[in-house]
Amino acid sequence: MRDIVGGRSGAYENSLRDARETALKELADEARALGADGVIGIDLDYEVLGAQSSMLMVSASGTAVKLG
Repeated sequence: MRDIVGGRSGAYENSLRDARETALKELADEARALGADGVIGIDLDYEVLGAQSSMLMVSASGTAVKLG
């Protein structure tokens, strides 16, 4: 990511990283609650929302699997 002057936007990159890690942790927690051993085929989606594009939404989906 680059900001207006062409440099890297550290704050935006950190926000993306944190949101991605949170989405993946929540996905793993949901799978674990279902009794799964892991998740395969993970898909991450990013959306910018809000009147002034002030919110970032990251969603993670995948298939919970049980090894057996």
